Amino acid sequence: AQLVESGGGLVQAGDSLRLSCAVSGGTLSTYTMGWFRQAPGKEREFVATVSWSTGMTEYLDSVRGRFTISRDNAKNTAYLQMNSLKPEDTARYYCAATGRLWMVVEGGYEYWGQGTQVTVSS
Repeated sequence: AQLVESGGGLVQAGDSLRLSCAVSGGTLSTYTMGWFRQAPGKEREFVATVSWSTGMTEYLDSVRGRFTISRDNAKNTAYLQMNSLKPEDTARYYCAATGRLWMVVEGGYEYWGQGTQVTVSS
């Protein structure tokens, strides 16, 4: 499968963004989808995931209540709605896919996009 992210940009603190992850060469409904991010000088970290089978979600503690992961199987697209953005959310955001039922670990994802940059100014 190929994954392409979009929707990043430069915003001010408190603003919202919606990231999209378009999946081709595979069927979104059979993938658990994840979002990760990497800030300059830091390791890539887990942000959110949604299971293909149960729809269960999980979030990084610092984004819980502000970010929402979702999926539109008909459009073969996953989303990350980000509200109340903070400067510490600045990072390159990556979407990832796995055929596993549930995955919160980076190494468990088989497919990755190239990422989209999110910059939040204070």
